[in-house]
Amino acid sequence: MEDVGKELNRIIKSRGVDGRYRQMMEEVLADPDVRQFIEEHKEKLSQADIEKSFAKLYEFVQEKKKYLASDPTMIAPGYEPQLSLNFHFIDVTYVPTDELLRLKREEEIRNRVNSLDMPKDIRKASIRSFEVTSGRSEALEASLDFINQYESSPKMFHKALYLVGDFGVGKTYLLGAVAHELAVKGFETTLLHFPTFAGEMKQAISNDRVGPKLDEVKRAPILMIDDIGADSMSAWIRDEVLGVILQHRMQEQLPTFFSSNFNMDQLEEHLSVTQRGDEEPLKAKRIMERVRYLSKEIWVIGENRRNG
Repeated sequence: MEDVGKELNRIIKSRGVDGRYRQMMEEVLADPDVRQFIEEHKEKLSQADIEKSFAKLYEFVQEKKKYLASDPTMIAPGYEPQLSLNFHFIDVTYVPTDELLRLKREEEIRNRVNSLDMPKDIRKASIRSFEVTSGRSEALEASLDFINQYESSPKMFHKALYLVGDFGVGKTYLLGAVAHELAVKGFETTLLHFPTFAGEMKQAISNDRVGPKLDEVKRAPILMIDDIGADSMSAWIRDEVLGVILQHRMQEQLPTFFSSNFNMDQLEEHLSVTQRGDEEPLKAKRIMERVRYLSKEIWVIGENRRNG
């Protein structure tokens, strides 16, 4: 480094500069990272090479200060400035930090979970934070089995879960946790709150958006239908919305989860009576054939955690 130091001093003197520009040169050429870089590449760098690279060296020193101070005004926030050699010209490259890579990965995971009218905290759900009790262990074990099997062979059909239990026992949270775990493994999932979705589908009739909204849901790689049976359905919602979604997913063998306060038999009875009071057991049976094909019933038992 002694030879390099002498060479850098000669550069300053040879330029015949003073005042502010001289201070800038001295600051740049005194920077330990700059000195080390020049030392490591001294066989390839002439005095002229260093002089013509001064603007980039100055950029490096200034941006490094901002980086170390977490200054948001730096050229590339989240990226660390590093020196590089490009055909006898010293340049600055910006390398993403571990923190930036972590944030980007978290964003990618979040973007793989399409949440439609679901509680915000469900997006933060995780398998690790799902409290295991005797009444919830079967559902967790079945969820982990699905995740492992789907990851091993995503192109094969895998029967999903129909989570049934009382209010507040963790059914919706578990769906969110499964969706997050699948997202970590690179798979996209759509979660939707069915009563809200049904209301939106009715509104979509007026602006001719029924088809696109229906397609988005029925074609989702993995679909989770939350709170099915919470409200009475019109015949149109049951047959032309839910029925169409389930028919497509059964034909294409796409994984479809459900959560409900009704078990499957109770849901069939619920679906057999429309909002107008018409009894249509055959149509309800047709819907439930698809539900049973797509999922297996798993109970989630416990206290109402929403009151705690």
